[in-house]
Amino acid sequence: MMERPTAPNPQHRIVIVGAGFGGLEAVSNLRNVDAAITIIDQRNHHLFQPLLYQVATSTLATSEIAWPIRHLLHKYKNVKTLLGSVEGVDTAARTVLTADGEAIPYDTLVLATGARHAYFGHDDWEPFAPGLKTLEDATTIRRRILTAFEMAERDPDPARRAEYLTFVIIGGGPTGVEIAGTIADLARDTLKGDFRVIDPATARVVLIEGGSRVLAAFKEDMSSYAKAALETLGVTVHLGNPVTECHVDGVEFGGKSLRAKTIIWAAGVQASPAAKWLGAPADRAGRVVVNPDLTVPDHPEIFVIGDTATVGNGDKGMVPGIAPAAKQQGVHIAKTIKARLAGDQSSRPFVYHHAGDLATIGKRAAVTDFGWIKLKGYLAWWLWGLAHIYFLIGLRNRLAVALSWLWISVSGARSARLITQRDAAEAESE
Repeated sequence: MMERPTAPNPQHRIVIVGAGFGGLEAVSNLRNVDAAITIIDQRNHHLFQPLLYQVATSTLATSEIAWPIRHLLHKYKNVKTLLGSVEGVDTAARTVLTADGEAIPYDTLVLATGARHAYFGHDDWEPFAPGLKTLEDATTIRRRILTAFEMAERDPDPARRAEYLTFVIIGGGPTGVEIAGTIADLARDTLKGDFRVIDPATARVVLIEGGSRVLAAFKEDMSSYAKAALETLGVTVHLGNPVTECHVDGVEFGGKSLRAKTIIWAAGVQASPAAKWLGAPADRAGRVVVNPDLTVPDHPEIFVIGDTATVGNGDKGMVPGIAPAAKQQGVHIAKTIKARLAGDQSSRPFVYHHAGDLATIGKRAAVTDFGWIKLKGYLAWWLWGLAHIYFLIGLRNRLAVALSWLWISVSGARSARLITQRDAAEAESE
């Protein structure tokens, strides 16, 4: 009796959830492997998050910091791109469960689903104090900032006008510092001469940080410089008193109230629900506690990277939740997957290499700390700009952003001052 021919071995199935820095870096480094790769994201674009605040403050257009995922990956013939929302993972069946009911099978799973802003148990504050993680967040904040000036121009009541011209930023990390400095520049420089009733330069920009200093991850001298630079721009910095209430009329902190119509949240992040999908251990921010090789405990076939994971960095604490770390993790797991496909199942611990810290303060100052060299002021701003332009995707975007920054530096004008559809919270505040 003749033996029935055996079917050829099917391709290894790799599913990557999330097309952020880590997910895209993993895909790029796996583009030539003999495997069927599926990448899933709930949006159709990859976002350069470090410059998201510049969309929120009218410096850049959305198209200058975001690119269609399909276009970025269209040359990778072993990669399929899916637009969809993931709602769970069946680890026993090895399938990813989507919102539309589809179950996508995997042999190797990579979760790079990022994080959202966290309100420390006060999610009811979000309508009044939006955070900044997506393009939708950025355009919402931009709309609120620009609308505040328009409403102040129309309102005859000096007290209400002052509320419209008060901008509160909660959180003194890089995002909060960058937003505060840019709003100050917008009010005192860009909008100069555009209004007839109000003087935009009288706008009050207030940065509230619950800790003892801004840019707490930086060295103390850099932190002190950033605070002084903000104050030079006219920003009022409050330290040591966390916000205890956000509402339609403003905020409360340190036992006092501050009336303001525009509040921006930059104080914390909460990981995606990946830990719940996997039934895996998580830290207080919901990040999956992974093994040294970035795999999930008891699931060597599942990797978690980027803001979704909490990763130890030896005696240096934890790996920071920044873009370079996510990119390094993407490269690392791609190497591990390649080794496994070649028959090497050994564990490969992840080692993070910190390149440095950068933050900008307005349009002419920044702080950069690369360990071996520290810079402050205008030279640091140029270095910060060159570093960000280098990591943008595509020559067109690099040129567009560079020209926008140069024009703003020379003239103060920002071309992306567009007000789009209002949301319910804004309408209620009027």
